[in-house]
Amino acid sequence: MKWHSVPLEDLSVKRGGSVNPEKFPDETFELFSIPAFDTGKAEVCKGKEIGSAKKCVEPNDVLLSRIVPHIRRSWVVGESLGYRQIASGEWIQFRSDNVFPKYLKYFLISDPFHKLFMSTVSGVGGSLLRARPSEVYKIEIPLPPLPEQKRIAAILDAADALRNQRRQSIAELDLLLQSTFLEMFGDPVENPKGWEIVKIEDVTQSRLGKMLDKGKESSDEQYPYLANFNVQWGKIELSELRCMNFNKLDREEFSLCNGDLLICEGGEVGRAAIWRQEGKEIFFQKALHRVRVNKSLTTPEYIQRYFWSMAKNGGFDSFANSATIPHLTGVKLKNLPLPLPPLDKQEKFAEIVETIEAQKERLQAHLTELDTLFASLQQRAFNGEL
Repeated sequence: MKWHSVPLEDLSVKRGGSVNPEKFPDETFELFSIPAFDTGKAEVCKGKEIGSAKKCVEPNDVLLSRIVPHIRRSWVVGESLGYRQIASGEWIQFRSDNVFPKYLKYFLISDPFHKLFMSTVSGVGGSLLRARPSEVYKIEIPLPPLPEQKRIAAILDAADALRNQRRQSIAELDLLLQSTFLEMFGDPVENPKGWEIVKIEDVTQSRLGKMLDKGKESSDEQYPYLANFNVQWGKIELSELRCMNFNKLDREEFSLCNGDLLICEGGEVGRAAIWRQEGKEIFFQKALHRVRVNKSLTTPEYIQRYFWSMAKNGGFDSFANSATIPHLTGVKLKNLPLPLPPLDKQEKFAEIVETIEAQKERLQAHLTELDTLFASLQQRAFNGEL
């Protein structure tokens, strides 16, 4: 069924009314900002802490993030319980009696809209990228009658709920893994169990990857490599790989073996994952440390979870060089203090990790299927085929 379309400009709130929170000293404001959305919760601050260049929002307003990398983020403002709600300038604000809020939200995070949205993105202040609201307003949204919008939103709600359940199950397994680590070994920052303290270099061999030298790049020795963004906590993303020059000596020096631990030097300092792709010809770039453990003393599973605990509990604060951007140099990595439990205890933990990771892999495969289904439903919904 073909529906009429309207430009998003017809649904937009270009002037929500600027607010000076100091005029409301006894009120609490809810700040809808990009960091707040990252955590899935709105930050609640006293008005005087917010600043004055904000917009009033109302319940059921739909907000769209306009900054990269937080694209495809849309938020429906909840019912206000006596709070005055405001939005930062990083959101584009929509409000209309002709659109059901969740229908609009699902359109704003759909693949068809995303492709159009990305064409509006431009650089602001160097690497910062934002969408231009004036261009976003030109994008058209199919607008069926309100009852049909609500029906479509209900179907997408049900599909999205299944995805969220799978994500929650995966998150709970991560929590189980962390609680198991703490129960077996204690917090590595405090070392409450009194394990022997060694240096990382005492039980591993580590080195940084190859630095990119554009002046020496050739077309006949280009190979894929892992960069900082490919290494996430506990997993390595291979969907987007870059290539650079690795000659024969480089390929020997910067190769990866099953069980190697890759650790981020910068960005989120210490973020780590274990390489499990035996035989795959891939290398690593200077933003990453490759750590090979002495298997007679420790395990990569224990070291990886040690880095997770250190990163989440401020253990790297005194080790990361933060003169400009915090980073963990090769020398500082080698000198990190490491509580060293008995090897049999570490190996028992490695068995638990293997079991939990297998469960996570099955859940992740199902989540991928649900994501594909959800994208298909969105495509059909906004083409009038649902």
